[in-house]
Amino acid sequence: MSLIRALGKDLEARSDDSLRALFAARPDLISPSVPDFAALAARASSRVSVQRALERLDRPHMQVLETLHLCTNTDTGHSASAEGVHRLIHGSALATVTQILGTLQELALVHPAPPPHGTPSPAADQPFYLPVGSLKDVVGIYPAGLGRSYTELVRLQPAFAQRAVQLVSELHHSGFAIQEATTPMEAALALQHWTSSPEALRDILAGAPERTTALLARFRNWAMGAVPQAQRKASVTTEGADVGPVDWLLARGLLVPLDAAHVELPHSVGLALRGGAIINDFTLAPPVPELGRTTAALRRNAALSSISETLRLVSELLYAVREHPLATLRSGGVGVREIRRLAEHLRIDQGAVGLLLELCGLAGLIRLDVDSSSWVQPPQLEWLVLPRQEQWLWLVNAWLASERVPSMVGQPVNSAPGAPAGRSASGTTIAALSAGAQRPDAPVVRKRILEILHELTQQAAASDGAAPVLDAAAVLQRAEWSQPRMARRFSSLIRGVLAEAEMLGLVGSGALSQLGSAVAEDDPDAALAILGEHLPAALNHVLLQADLTAVAPGYLAPSLTEKLLVMADAEGQGPATIYRFSAESIKRALDHGYDAAALLAFLREHSATAVPQPLEYLVEDTASRHGRLRVGQAASFIQSDDEAALRELLAGPKAAQLGLASLSPTVVTSSAPPRELAAALRSLGLSPSVDGAEPAAHLRRPSTPQESSRPVYTAPRMAPPAEEVEAQLGVLRQAGAGVLHHPGAVAGSEAATQLGLEALQRAIRLKQRIHMNVVDSLGNASLEVVVPLSVSGGRVRVFDPAKDTERVLSVHRIIDIEAAEELRQ
Repeated sequence: MSLIRALGKDLEARSDDSLRALFAARPDLISPSVPDFAALAARASSRVSVQRALERLDRPHMQVLETLHLCTNTDTGHSASAEGVHRLIHGSALATVTQILGTLQELALVHPAPPPHGTPSPAADQPFYLPVGSLKDVVGIYPAGLGRSYTELVRLQPAFAQRAVQLVSELHHSGFAIQEATTPMEAALALQHWTSSPEALRDILAGAPERTTALLARFRNWAMGAVPQAQRKASVTTEGADVGPVDWLLARGLLVPLDAAHVELPHSVGLALRGGAIINDFTLAPPVPELGRTTAALRRNAALSSISETLRLVSELLYAVREHPLATLRSGGVGVREIRRLAEHLRIDQGAVGLLLELCGLAGLIRLDVDSSSWVQPPQLEWLVLPRQEQWLWLVNAWLASERVPSMVGQPVNSAPGAPAGRSASGTTIAALSAGAQRPDAPVVRKRILEILHELTQQAAASDGAAPVLDAAAVLQRAEWSQPRMARRFSSLIRGVLAEAEMLGLVGSGALSQLGSAVAEDDPDAALAILGEHLPAALNHVLLQADLTAVAPGYLAPSLTEKLLVMADAEGQGPATIYRFSAESIKRALDHGYDAAALLAFLREHSATAVPQPLEYLVEDTASRHGRLRVGQAASFIQSDDEAALRELLAGPKAAQLGLASLSPTVVTSSAPPRELAAALRSLGLSPSVDGAEPAAHLRRPSTPQESSRPVYTAPRMAPPAEEVEAQLGVLRQAGAGVLHHPGAVAGSEAATQLGLEALQRAIRLKQRIHMNVVDSLGNASLEVVVPLSVSGGRVRVFDPAKDTERVLSVHRIIDIEAAEELRQ
């Protein structure tokens, strides 16, 4: 019977509460909605959906599922019970295995199946299970780390198939208790029987070289290994007393060469090495790492210091970008020269600049201007005037939701964050704000890492308030247990995520801070309350000194910092920043619209000391020499002897739109091009003339301020909305069985493609004839009996026994597929 139809019947028989739990655990099953249970079963059996479901399973559930996969056969319908799975998992209890299989059934990863033919009556009363058909493709060729069987290796490795008969013959004539064989398949069965038990393998290894046991121990958790010259000829008839362990194993078929550099440990050998059990390390309890300790005060102070410093540096960086936009590379991103310039301006190392740029980019504090191909600050930026607590929350929300990984900046291209520093073979590294730092899975991994930090912190909580120090190794160990299918993703991002979390104050002194715990629990209000309570209040004053400097006695309010950076140059690092006044910095402030009186008034208002006389003289002297020559922008001008008409025009509503400015009683300039200006004047009833030909100027688009939208973090969606679930349940119950009980009605259903591919792949593996209904180019249908050989790229290669030929058919021309054996039943 089709596995999809069997799963569909199981889903149809469930209660509404069971289906609600399924949709909460696997929301992709109803996104978009499905029309019937057949389509639901097909989607639950698809490779992508099964892959997502397995990524959320912990190690015990994965071990039970892989064991069930290894002791069943979905092609022949050979199922297994909890009792059979339990016997293959050392350290497990039958009740535990039964419960886990029930959970896997609730997740639609396994479904009930009839017991194998010939099962005794008492055992047949137990529930038997089969996994979904796509599980084989998802778990890969080495489930539970065990290799493929000898029969499969003979079928897939032509070189080993040619060698197998001779190898068995040599073993038989050398006195080993192995049956003779005349074909590769007989040789594979003989090798499989010869190594079928731990006792048999122990007898074989009794005469092995000294280092053989240590070599085989490396294959306990994975079946493939790298061996130089793996396909070299090794024979028991020609080996000497000093034979090495690799040659000894190759000569006896205990290692099978895959190519010139890799070997594989066959399934029966690996199983015998494990004592006949598939799983030997089964446990329901996660590993408990050995953690250091830090005081709550150190953790809090470190986190608050990181937050204050990050907010200060982001403010200074935004000011630097506003004054000098960041030029981009041709390949995208910001180059080393710009990074170095920013590092000198901010007085930090270049690696920290890359992290800050990425943080500002993902938070929307800087954006790419398509006209100038440079990164600029948006004209209106709400972040600059927010309280520091809200500035921090803005950055954290953006970081949590972003698919960019700031810590990847500076890493070699195609390298993972946290890898050793260096360059790729091409000598290129990932540039800041380039596409190379994009990782679609970053939000999910980042959120899960914070949750693991929170779990470990709660488990290791001490009565004295000390906090556990959590390093990458401890987090990765827990991640590998809780979600083993995502272990590689965690290992590639864990160190970078921890560094970024420390920069944002979620981690302090190596321990998860109270802020980090609040973020992990999706409670931003609690995080704001904690930060408001412990973060020192921003200062609104400086200390002016006679050496033309202003000393910040702490972290300044964002608005004060922004204005100080306009009129002075920052020096030093940390909260006690020194701002130095000079003639150039005062000119800069004057260019921004200040005058001497406004500058001195600002300094008196925000200084805890009197304005020193040298600074007052510097401001007044620079202002007296500033503005003797003025430079402005104009695209056209209006000249008229009628001064009253020009004054009326300047006072009219069109003045703001045309950017009119009076230079003299008879001359007015405009920011609009000449023809646009002339058209506007004609619309007012005037009759202007245009002097000369209008230059072919490029039209400037009006620079409309970009609305600043504060990023809001939403946790990766798991459970779909309740109304969506109820609507889906109504559709399913109304549709009923659909195609589940009507095999001939597959063509018109959503599950048609999945059912057809399932039948094709099963027939290919079993080398089984199928009945295929094929439509030609004229729309004529014909029923053919063929043997499918392979399917890929939307095409099926089949063998036609009647014509003794092979053909290639397009999948879209096949409207119905059924196994010939099923039709005869």
